[in-house]
Amino acid sequence: MISSNQNPKIKLARALAGRPKERRESEAFLAEGVRLVEEAFAADWPFRFVLYSDELSGRGEVLIKKLEDKKIDIENMESRLLQSLSETEASQGIIAVLNYSPLPVPPASDFILILDSIRDPGNLGTLLRTADAASVQAVLIPPETTDAFAPKVVRAGMGAHFRLPVQAMSWDEIHKCTKDLQVYIADMNGQSCWETDFRQPLALIVGGEAEGASEQARKLANAFVKIPMAGKTESLNAAVAGSVLMFEVMRQRSL
Repeated sequence: MISSNQNPKIKLARALAGRPKERRESEAFLAEGVRLVEEAFAADWPFRFVLYSDELSGRGEVLIKKLEDKKIDIENMESRLLQSLSETEASQGIIAVLNYSPLPVPPASDFILILDSIRDPGNLGTLLRTADAASVQAVLIPPETTDAFAPKVVRAGMGAHFRLPVQAMSWDEIHKCTKDLQVYIADMNGQSCWETDFRQPLALIVGGEAEGASEQARKLANAFVKIPMAGKTESLNAAVAGSVLMFEVMRQRSL
């Protein structure tokens, strides 16, 4: 049983919970909680190791047995140490360190989401979860957006990271990836999304919470779309606006 803060696995997990630089250099990230570890296991995601405590639930114990059967490195540790790694008030008793191995962007993708200048981890995770639900084929993360594999984003994504290509890219790379697509940007001065034809191959840019889309995003866009609103609210939360637009694309394509 791990009982020391100086254990190398604890040190790595603590580093991964912190700055994006640590995750990039280690090429790893964290997944905390039974459900997220189950999702990673179901997706056959590459594990480094798993840490768990004796406070694990019955469902968690079943998961540990499955991990053991797959010869994944598992370590029991004191509850107080696991709680010190957790970002939740009450840890579920399990944290996995996973290899950073995002899925590739499918060739000839016709529905790509670009999340530009999204700084709030909860919003970013919610957008990834919605993208997974709305049949988005890939999500591109430009430099101005927060790290998509930060613990809070992974938790809010509810497993989307393990099913959906989520790729960090420069704007030059994003341009190459979307060169054959119609690129729409969500903007309050754009054309109504209800009157826009989303059945063609497209990329959708959703801008940040405070200042909207960046100048680089605006240069990439071919057209602007908005969500008509009947009330007096001027704008929607980035996660809400992006979700509405993604499901409008899905609705039109299902007709």
